[in-house]
This record gives sequence, structure tokens and C-alpha cells, in this order.
Amino acid sequence: MKRIELSISGMHCASCSVLISRALQKTAGVKMANVNYAAAKALVEFDETAIDENRLVEVIKSKGYGATVGVDREREKQIREKEISDLKFILIFSAILSVPAFILGTFFMEIPYSLLILFILTTPVQFISGKNFYLGAWSALMNKTASMDTLIAVGTSAAYFYSIASMFGFVSDQYFEVAAVLITLVILGKYLEAVAKGRTSDAIRKLMGLAPKTAIVIKNGSEIEIPIANVVVGDIIVVKPGEKIPVDGTIIEGSSAVDESMITGESIPVEKNMGSKVIGGSINKHGSFRFKAEKVGSDTVLAQIVKLVEDAQGSKANIQRFADAISAVFVPIVILIAIISFAAWYFVLGQSFSFALVIAVSVLVIACPCALGLATPTSIMVGTGMGAQKGILIKNAEALETMHKINAVIFDKTGTITEGKPKVTDLLLVGKTEGKKVLDLALTIENKSEHPLADAIVDYAKDNGAEILKMTDFKAIPGHGVEGKIGRNLVYIGKPKGNDDERALSSGIIKLQEEGKTAMVVRLDNKPIAIFGVADTLRPTSIETIAALKKMGIESWLITGDNKRTALAIARTAGMEKVFAEVLPADKAGYVKRLQDEGKKVAMVGDGINDAPALAQADIGIAIGSGTDVAMETGSVVLMRNDPMDVVRAIRLGKATINKIKQNMFWALIYNILGIPVAAGVLYLSYGILLSPIIAGGAMALSSVSVVASALTLRWTKL
Repeated sequence: MKRIELSISGMHCASCSVLISRALQKTAGVKMANVNYAAAKALVEFDETAIDENRLVEVIKSKGYGATVGVDREREKQIREKEISDLKFILIFSAILSVPAFILGTFFMEIPYSLLILFILTTPVQFISGKNFYLGAWSALMNKTASMDTLIAVGTSAAYFYSIASMFGFVSDQYFEVAAVLITLVILGKYLEAVAKGRTSDAIRKLMGLAPKTAIVIKNGSEIEIPIANVVVGDIIVVKPGEKIPVDGTIIEGSSAVDESMITGESIPVEKNMGSKVIGGSINKHGSFRFKAEKVGSDTVLAQIVKLVEDAQGSKANIQRFADAISAVFVPIVILIAIISFAAWYFVLGQSFSFALVIAVSVLVIACPCALGLATPTSIMVGTGMGAQKGILIKNAEALETMHKINAVIFDKTGTITEGKPKVTDLLLVGKTEGKKVLDLALTIENKSEHPLADAIVDYAKDNGAEILKMTDFKAIPGHGVEGKIGRNLVYIGKPKGNDDERALSSGIIKLQEEGKTAMVVRLDNKPIAIFGVADTLRPTSIETIAALKKMGIESWLITGDNKRTALAIARTAGMEKVFAEVLPADKAGYVKRLQDEGKKVAMVGDGINDAPALAQADIGIAIGSGTDVAMETGSVVLMRNDPMDVVRAIRLGKATINKIKQNMFWALIYNILGIPVAAGVLYLSYGILLSPIIAGGAMALSSVSVVASALTLRWTKL
């Protein structure tokens, strides 16, 4: 299966996105198609052996829309700017003609040739400003459907041509100014909507703007400035104070402090020295350095973040399917209501033809599915963009939607709740073996291991003058420890074994465990000779994180390979009450499932490597402290910083986004549920209240703008 993104032009409302989505879904070979009206994009997954990109473009074009494969961001920006510019021009053109027409038609109809003047003023508005509505309505008709353009075209045409009949004396009333003002108001709404929608992509634009246009590389001993697109892996790049780092790489000369806040959300500059990794788009605060380019183009962290956010913004939340289902049948139902309203008032209630026509036009123009169609995608675009700016990368809309349901969070211990940099705090000797020999054996064995606890023992042994001996038959025992042969002796270092229960050994182990330390037993030919006490300190924000989750009503669990006594000691320090202890890496997913079987919505927080199965099993997998690895397969959320509080912030963001979607959908639905009956005249018989088509048009135009503006308020949410 292949997945591509398509840029779509010509969509006028939510009905358009539903039409395109259905057309793509019905195409042989297409597995999934998500069309985002707010972003004007489609995400399509298809079998490349059955269909190609060109065929997908043809399907969209056959429905009367434009489509191109991929996203040319510069071209997309130009198209967006041109759309806003064109709408602004048409709006001004329409207003210049409509405002005088409105004044004339409302207050000065007694002057000579008033109908002719109105005809001259409003005809250009009807057919030049309103051209796209007619084209959209025709396109919808050819596709055996109806859209917002259908409503506007039918409604304004009815008013305009009825007024033409008035010019020739066939009827007494005229509605020239109504048709013109309606079109102007709708264009005003579309203009404001286009401006507001553009702001929902601010986060993407800011991220893209981080990348510098050029880089200074060393060529034949000289510094040469070249376009960033020409930088290749292996180039030596010079970065001076205040400059942006062009691509990802490793420093080979010099040092500095680098501001990585726009990538990771971390405001404090990070010290960088020889051997340190640097991220393209971050800013060199002071000091010059040279680094070797290792990731360029689409492989850089910045490019991966932009791609991930774009994918998330193009994905579809489950709640959107509800809006799509309504949008698909909404316009035909509105047309039917308008016809029934006209017939009821004219044939049943005996009102004049013009009165019934005004009712029908009001129903047509007040009902617009755009607000409903914009409610979800705009909020998701703002939410995912906001998260990216704070170092919280959400991979898809479904993850954002699930976040607000989480009621249990499982934290892996090492590197998540703790710093992940344990240190040896104790060395307890058992029997008569000398400390120097224990350290030599420990250094020799653990030097081959990649476990964080091994690093702690190696550092401790080296600091105390240990030497590496000759070793054979090294073997790592997952979840337990390591062993190898040194001379004729078998040496093991790792968790206490079942027979480590002699009084001298067990008392030392218990003492260490009660202090929250991990006990690592050294065995020589299966006899214990020493115990290392290793402690891993809590991250500075771990206690705050657990307290914040508790306040939100979310229970926290600690999962670790440590024994229960040690695990409980660490958990108590962090403020947790629940622990899964002595768990092997391969078994973590089973503990996640155990909570799910109890009916809980579970988030698993881990490093994305050893915890991959558990992250995949969880309702939300959160990979923390991934640094520059943003493209990991497992996990729905990637946290760029080593800060557990970002788990809380991610959940808050999910809750805020879903609440905003529900709020917007509620108002969009209420607007139509209340607006259509009022426009149909239900209040006229009892209260004499009749909705003017102009007021109906204004309300319709502002409904979409209000939904987008409401979504933008998400950016003020405190996480």
C-alpha cells in the first residue's frame, strides 16, 4: 500500500470534501481517502499495483475540482494568498455596487427609473461576483448532488429573476438589492473564513520558516555559501554566533549553547561540545563551531516534524464522520424544506407569491453546512500545530481524540520517571573477595553490556582504578543480567537469583531495596561475592506530573523490572501508589492489556525502543525523551523533551481540542436547527417575526467564520 497527499482546489464547502472523499473511496484500489476541507488536502492510501497517482487526480478532476500530487508549500502559499486577494477584490467590487443598491432599494424606490438603476447595479454582482456559485452549482448538478453553491445560486437567482419580472410589470415587488447583498455577504464570509483558515496553519509555517535558505560549507579549505538544498551528507558546515543551524549533524570542532526551543519546546539553551548532536533549524546563541552533516533534506528532524504534523492535520477523527454524514444529505434536505415552506405559505396559508419566495430564499441562504464541516478539521489543525510548537508531536487525529478518554497512565521507570542515568551508591562485599578484584571482574563483564545499570557500574569501576581482564563466552540474559568467563571462572552480574537468600546476602539486598536502590549481585562460579547498590534519581518534574494526573482523576502506575520492594520505594517517592514490578520487557504489553481488560483507557509512557510492544498495545502510546528520533513507528505521541509533565500537557491538549470540537459542532448544529425554522417563518403566525433574506445571509456567512475563530482560541489554552 502507498500513501500520498494531494492538494485540492475548488472546494467551496464541506459537501465538496464529502463528494471527493466518496468518489475516491469508490475507486478500485483505494483503501482509504481522507479529504480535509479546512486544509484543502486529501490523504489517500491505495494499492499501487491497481491504480496510480494520475488516476486519482483524474477522479478528482472528473468531479469538477483541481488536484495535484504532493504539497508544494511555496506554491500552496501563493495559491492561498491569491485566493484571499481575489476574494478581497470581488468583495470590494460587490460592495461598491451592492451598498448603493441596498440604499436605493430600501429608501428611494420612488425616484424615476429606480428599477432600471437597480438592474444595472446588481447584474454585475449576480453574474460576475456570483460566477463561482453558478459554476459550483453546475458542477454539483453534473455529479448528481448539491452543495452550498447550489443553495446560494438558487436562492439569489430566484430573487434576481423575480425582480426582472417586476421590471416588466408581471409582479409588483422586487428583490434586486436582496440578491446582490446576499452574494456580497457570502463573499465577505468566505473572505474572512479564508483569512482565518490560513491562520490555522501558522504552526506549520513557523516550523518551515526555521530552516535557513543557505549553509556555509568547507570546500577545498575555503568557506563557501551554498543553497541548503545542495548540502549533502558528509559536508563540513560552519555555524557562527546568531546563525541558524542548516541541517542535522555532529559537532567536530568548537562549542556553543544552542536554542532548540522551536523544535523541542525547551526554552533553556542546550550546551553543545565536540561530539554533540545539533538539530537543523535551531539557533546558535554564541560561539562558533563546525559540524558534519548527517541528515539533510527530508531526513532532518525539522522535516520529519513538519511531515508528522501535516499527516496529523490531514487525518480524520471519528467525530468527523458524524459531520460528514450530515453534510452529505444536508443540502438536498434544505432544498426540500425551502420548497415545502414556499408551498405551505403560498398554497395552504394563502400568502402572496413574493412572501412565499422570501421565505424560500431565506431558508436556502441561512442553511450552510460549512460551519459543521469546519468544526473538526480546524480544531485538529490548531491543536496539533500548537502541540508541535511545544515539543508534543501527535501523529493523528484519532490519538488527539482518544487522549481525553485516558484514565490510567503506565510509566516505564528508567529514563521516563527517572533520569535514566543511574549511579553506584554502594558496594557491599560478601565473603573474603577483595574489592579490587570485584571491580576488575565487574568492569570486564559490564563493559560489554549496553544496559544503563551496566554503564553506572563501568563508570564506578573506572573511577576506582579497575582494569579490564580477558573474557570469553559473554552472554546477556534479557531481564536478568550478564555473564562471561574470565579465566576458568564464570562471572555473573545481575538481579538476585532465587538462592541468594543467605543471611549475609539477603540483609544487604533488603537494605538497598528499602532505600529505593537496585541491588546487582556479583557471582563468581555461582557464589555471591558482592552487591552493587545502584540508584536512579527521579526527574525534577516527576512528582509534579503524578500529582497533576491525580488531580485530573487519572491513576498512575509504575512498571519496572526491579523487585517489588525497590519499585514501591521509587513509586512512593514519586507519589504513586500502584506498581507492576519484576516485569520483563517482553511482558509489559500484557500488563497494559490487563488494565484494558478492566475497562480502562490506558496510556503507556516509555522510551519507544524496549517498550515498543507496550506502546503499541496501549490506547495511546507516548514515546518520551526521543530526542531527534521523531519518526518512530510505535506510539501515537512523541514527546521531544525528557519531561514527564509533557504527558500531562498532551492529555490537556487532547481534552481541550475535543471540547472545542464538540463546542463548535454544537453551535453549528444549533445554528441550523434554530435558524432554518425561523427562516421558514414558524414565528410569523404567532409573533409576526419574519427573517429577512439579508439577515439570513449575514448569519450564514458569519457562522463559518465564528467556528474557525473559535478553533483559533485553542492557541490560548494553558497546558
